[in-house]
Amino acid sequence: MTVPRTDSQGPAPIEDLEEWQRGLRAQFPIITAHPDLAYLDSAATAQKPQAVLDAVHAYLTTTNANAGRGTYPWANRTTALVEQARDRVKRFLGDPAPERSAVHFTSGTTEGLHTLARDWLPRFLADGDEIVVPIADHEANIAPWLQAQRQLAGQGVHIRVRPMPYQRASGDYDHTALAELAGPRTRFVAASHVHHVYGGNMNIHRIRRAVGPDAVICLDAAQSVGHLPVSVADLDVDFVVFSGHKAMALPGTGAVWARQARGPEFTPGGWTGTPNTVGIASVTTALDWLEAAGTDRIERWTVALAARLTEGLRHLDAYEVLGCQAGLAEDSSVQRRQGIVTFRHHAIDSGDLGFILFSHGFMVRSDQHCQGSAGERSGSVRVSLHVHNTVEEVDRLMTVLATLG
Repeated sequence: MTVPRTDSQGPAPIEDLEEWQRGLRAQFPIITAHPDLAYLDSAATAQKPQAVLDAVHAYLTTTNANAGRGTYPWANRTTALVEQARDRVKRFLGDPAPERSAVHFTSGTTEGLHTLARDWLPRFLADGDEIVVPIADHEANIAPWLQAQRQLAGQGVHIRVRPMPYQRASGDYDHTALAELAGPRTRFVAASHVHHVYGGNMNIHRIRRAVGPDAVICLDAAQSVGHLPVSVADLDVDFVVFSGHKAMALPGTGAVWARQARGPEFTPGGWTGTPNTVGIASVTTALDWLEAAGTDRIERWTVALAARLTEGLRHLDAYEVLGCQAGLAEDSSVQRRQGIVTFRHHAIDSGDLGFILFSHGFMVRSDQHCQGSAGERSGSVRVSLHVHNTVEEVDRLMTVLATLG
């Protein structure tokens, strides 16, 4: 099996990853316990390897205490664990200046974005400023910024929200149009690293070129952290927000990484209360596991599986694959989907299709996927893959889909 490169060298084989993948798949107890089921919903939440489960058990049975409160050994170890976890996030993201940046733990991407919109953005903007919002992306990366606009208006500060332009044919941002609408009052841009419906890498490096060196860029990395290499040394963005539970940590975890280079320093407002210490412990172990596995190899594997699926779907007239149509062929040189493939059946409702697929052992998501007002209005089925998924699962899924065509 091969996965297309994005250069002119042709397809890159992944047969060399098969033994590696089998070893990693064996580390997911929930997967190995249900060999008749295929979990295809990792964009919603990722399954947890044994190492994470062991770390959670070890923390709760040896160290469980509040952080930053007591001075006894358990409390001291927990306080150190939280601080070490901040450093772990910075290292995982390739932070080139960790002494200057900050990490704040949250319950997930949604809370992280709301925290920025509530506690940081109003201190940064002035009357007449403009922000760019990706209104065809996830609601979590839209609603907070509109709420901030209303909050500021109540204080007599009026800002303009500019919709992020899109290339409808590719599902990517229209970086040329973005450069045309950006001006000296464009102060803040919200963007997604990987689109949660179309599965494309949104070419964030082109956003910086389009908006110039001074605008702040906030990146929703919910579908990239843990799925592909994410380096803030390469991405000239100011905030990276992600969900720990989508990166193989426990539910109710996430983080905001802040570069602290443009605008005021990010400090969450108000009393934050008790941190999710066991969740933070799971984040550290999950990032260790992902780094050892190799996010570059995880990306190669999931991109290849997605390419195999789109190759099959493009030959079935009963289905419409959402997003870029030029990249459906398995040997296409166009940028491939990052392990996310979303499609519709022309005659079967997406909810019904989801039930049908589960009757054959496939767990997928089937709805509108929390997309914003400029996104898809009709429901669809989303298949989102991770390292524990196999070629056999994709082929078996295609067999079932073909019988419904």
